[in-house]
Amino acid sequence: MKLIMTAYNRKIFYVLINLILTNFIAFHINANVVVSIKPIGFIASAITDNIIPVDTIVPDGASEHDYILRPSDEKKIKNTDLLIWSGSTIESFMYKSVQQIPSNKVLVITEIPEVRKSLIKIEENNHTNNEKNTFEQDLQSPLNSKKYNMHFWTSPNIAKIIAIEIYKKLSNIMPQYKNKFNENLKQFEKSLNDIDKQIMTELKPLKNKQYFVFHDAYVYFEKHYGLSSLGCFTINPEIQPGIKHLYKIRKQIREKKVICVFSEPQFRPAIIDNVTKGIKINKGILDPLGSNIKLSKDSYLKFLLQLSSQYQTCLQEKHRNKN
Repeated sequence: MKLIMTAYNRKIFYVLINLILTNFIAFHINANVVVSIKPIGFIASAITDNIIPVDTIVPDGASEHDYILRPSDEKKIKNTDLLIWSGSTIESFMYKSVQQIPSNKVLVITEIPEVRKSLIKIEENNHTNNEKNTFEQDLQSPLNSKKYNMHFWTSPNIAKIIAIEIYKKLSNIMPQYKNKFNENLKQFEKSLNDIDKQIMTELKPLKNKQYFVFHDAYVYFEKHYGLSSLGCFTINPEIQPGIKHLYKIRKQIREKKVICVFSEPQFRPAIIDNVTKGIKINKGILDPLGSNIKLSKDSYLKFLLQLSSQYQTCLQEKHRNKN
């Protein structure tokens, strides 16, 4: 009888272990990270590589400035194991849906103290103040997107901070993968340092070149690499720039021998075409979202390299085109 009971107990034990392992594996097959925009996904993918997938809310060709959530997006947010977003000041379209999931499954990038301290202020004259921000306000209080530039993902230094926070968050959610997350983080930091040095060398000759960008999405990248645009066509792509502002840009283009004006793939360049009509000038495209780059462990590095290449192509061009 004792032998029969022992065999029976052993059988029950193996059945229970099998059920636990099955559920564990099923959980991690379905586990995922959801990010609001692709550049954040680039950073997250470096940490989650070969462990769990990353999904993006705002699709290629769209902009976070005017995006509206679809039912499939809301389902992604509801079912995710970790949601990473910039916060309601820049991604207000997600606010209601984010409130429906537990806070321990959410990482708000603008609530990371080191990110907040690195944000750049916007001056009243629509130029960016490149002096480092000194935050005296409560780190948990809402940010004013009209006061601070929120395109922080183009900064390699801020990307490192975000990567570390993603690592910490995922390690708490999935502690069994902590070592692997850490390996991915260390590899990301090393690769990013190497690419950073490369880009610094490539862009050094372009520091005094004159140019305009479509909107102020590149100030962190420009500050880091010593570039400085004369200004932007618009602060908010959703709002049509005024005639006075456009006239001022046209005047500067003529008087200051501007080499290049940059548009973006997410918006029509009609305004730029009108302002530069009859002027010999190079035209380039800067993509602040890396729309053509697929999520992978190296995607953030490719994103920075692509921005660098886009600057170089337009600012090094010797032959200008007349519209």
